[in-house]
Amino acid sequence: MASKSSPTQVIPKNRFARVRMASLNDPEKQSLLELAFAVLHDLHQPGVELPSPNHTRDFLRMLLAERKAEVFGCLYLDNRHRVIETVELFQGTIDGASVYPRVVVQQALSVNAAAVMFFHNHPSGVAEPSNADEAITRRLKEALALVDIRVLDHFVVTAGESISFAERGLL
Repeated sequence: MASKSSPTQVIPKNRFARVRMASLNDPEKQSLLELAFAVLHDLHQPGVELPSPNHTRDFLRMLLAERKAEVFGCLYLDNRHRVIETVELFQGTIDGASVYPRVVVQQALSVNAAAVMFFHNHPSGVAEPSNADEAITRRLKEALALVDIRVLDHFVVTAGESISFAERGLL
């Protein structure tokens, strides 16, 4: 009896593997950035389970890196950690933004979130969390715990890097 063989699976070739930054002109670099942002944005659409912490970091860096003022926001997630909504809640100045726990809780409840991830940028280019960053994260975590919403992480983002509170043991 002859054995059945499975059809050969064709693995698509990576068309970008040979592309080098030095070979790109400015419009091509801009197009590549737009494409990268579109890919990351698709991975963070409502209903999509977060692919990985690194994809989320990259998405947030692209979203916030070039902002000249501080922005604080939330990724609202369901109980399976699928994205419900990504919201920029507060905008501030070059060195801070006022964050109101009441607004964060109201928004989380209005979208029926089971979990959240906070994010904000540091326009200074230094991603190290401040004492104020740690304090507001504690306050938000306590406020959300009252209504059974888990805080999974808080990312501080700059153009060059991002810091995860969860990885640092700050949550």
